[in-house]
Amino acid sequence: MSGPIGSLIKNKKERNELPFVFKANGVEYHIQVRVRGKSRLRVCDFSPLRFNFSDGDTNQTVFADQDNLKLVTYCRSKDVAETDTLQEFAAYRIFNLISDAGYRVRLLRITYRDTDERRKDVVLARYGFLIESQSELADRIGGRPAKVTGVSLRSLDDRQAALVYVFQYMIGNTDWSMAKADDDDVCCHNGDILEIESKHFYVPYDFDLAGLVNAKYAYPDPALRIRKVTQRMYRGYCTSRDTLQSALGMVRKRKADILGVLSEIPGLPEDEQAMSIDYLSQFFTRAEDEEKMLQTFERRCL
Repeated sequence: MSGPIGSLIKNKKERNELPFVFKANGVEYHIQVRVRGKSRLRVCDFSPLRFNFSDGDTNQTVFADQDNLKLVTYCRSKDVAETDTLQEFAAYRIFNLISDAGYRVRLLRITYRDTDERRKDVVLARYGFLIESQSELADRIGGRPAKVTGVSLRSLDDRQAALVYVFQYMIGNTDWSMAKADDDDVCCHNGDILEIESKHFYVPYDFDLAGLVNAKYAYPDPALRIRKVTQRMYRGYCTSRDTLQSALGMVRKRKADILGVLSEIPGLPEDEQAMSIDYLSQFFTRAEDEEKMLQTFERRCL
């Protein structure tokens, strides 16, 4: 990936698109790139990006029919920031194991070359991952994006919602909500709503503040009264016991596959891999007493 990286980052608040050359599988793509994000835009040295492809460039290539794609990148220059990226990638892959209505991701090893005069020939190689577009997800699951300001519990697909509740608790993520954030026009916080046959499906994204990732810059919302992001807190909405039990059972059945995701990710240091597996294993150990965990969920549901 070659282009004016220095200018892109220096002027990130403006979110202007700048021309880059992106090369993959021996094919060069002339793309427009801009920064994106909210919290990471404030705390990261290197911001998440959005790629804007030209249709003519992608015909008969691995990016055929792609338009705009989100890229999750390393946050800071230190190696631990790359580890955070890989662990967040794992969170997406884990959700894919339990629901088709989840964003698919593709891992990349990117060599960044800065062409700016003041940083000319600065080269850095880092892992990152691309996120499936919302339109592609909608086509894949037979739905359509629903731009709504809020959702009622009655309109939600109970099965998908319960899987989200259990998943978010498992990875220790409290940075999500099915309500509209104050600075957003549509629902929801760190999740998109897709409509399938008059039912709303909440599709989660952005897991960098999850306990599984445990990023150095991650702190829980003070209003939640938990000290650190690795402390699990159930934030699901109240739903039927049968639906919640079914979701928990489905997640438990995929235990081996879920833990296996961490061991399959290239570049994840062994010690970080072990800590991530241990963090998820703590959830599965507690889930062996299914009745007790369900009671905990029911006491704390919103």
